[in-house]
Amino acid sequence: MVKYLKFFEIVYLIIAIISIFEVIREYISFQQINYLFLMFGVVSIGMYFFRRFMRKKMERRNQE
Repeated sequence: MVKYLKFFEIVYLIIAIISIFEVIREYISFQQINYLFLMFGVVSIGMYFFRRFMRKKMERRNQE
């Protein structure tokens, strides 16, 4: 179960990196900010930290 949680944490980081890269690329090319990709990046980073917190909380609970 923990392996799946770690895998999805990495997936959220990958989504965030791709989204932020796309925002930067479009800003350099067209001088416009793509707010949809920016939102995906911010939400993905938030979900990464939330999932990480919940996974560690669950691991502490299982150790007891």
